[in-house]
Amino acid sequence: MAYETIIVEKEAPVGIIKLNRPPVNPLSVQSYYDLYDAIVDLEKDDSIGAIIITGNGDKAFGAGLDVKDVMGKSGGETLDFLWTAPRKTFDKLTSIAKPTIAAVFGLALGGGCEVVLCCDLRIASEDAVFGVPEINLGIMPGSGATQRLPRLVGLPKAKEMLFFGDTVNAEEAYRVGLVNKVVPRDKLMEEAKKWATKLAAKPKAALALIKKCVDTGMDTNIATGLTLEMDSFSIAFTSEDGREGINAFVEKRKPNYKGK
Repeated sequence: MAYETIIVEKEAPVGIIKLNRPPVNPLSVQSYYDLYDAIVDLEKDDSIGAIIITGNGDKAFGAGLDVKDVMGKSGGETLDFLWTAPRKTFDKLTSIAKPTIAAVFGLALGGGCEVVLCCDLRIASEDAVFGVPEINLGIMPGSGATQRLPRLVGLPKAKEMLFFGDTVNAEEAYRVGLVNKVVPRDKLMEEAKKWATKLAAKPKAALALIKKCVDTGMDTNIATGLTLEMDSFSIAFTSEDGREGINAFVEKRKPNYKGK
């Protein structure tokens, strides 16, 4: 499938989505539509076990919403845009069973940072800069930052970033838990592909169930979360891969997972 604003590469078992509006890759309305379609395509492709999202070019992962696309809209029109573009896309990105990795370099601001927040894991290059600067434009984030950022970095740090609109560098992002790992710029995609390949080799059902339990459990009480975990464990334990994994452990051999 051809896309206007992104590049999709399939290096099975890894799928790669690149935001492609260099030099800074702002997110247009079409960007969200393209991103949604690409996620759906990679979700359905059985040869793809993990997905990397990054930017094209050398300056930015993504520098936020292209405000020219939404200037002058009424309140109702703005809500319609939010529901049909970023909300629909980010709901899909966060809900797919396959693990996602953001490979971040350069600027990750506003909507670009919100794409990063939607991914399961985040690897940053040493030159990465993160921020939600909407307050400095007299507005606020509208695609998840006020909800996802506190869940990642905690309430005090999230409020600091959201209230002041200041950026944080890769080192600070790692310190507060916004990213999992920081690597040299020339090693970013190599490391992201290494992680994605390793994840793609894991038993798919168990990995998907773990992701569901963690994400759902963050938004519920512990008793409900524990029940979900028990139910999910029973599914994973009795799956074909679950049986294979246990048998391989007992027989002291490498498991042969089939994704079932």
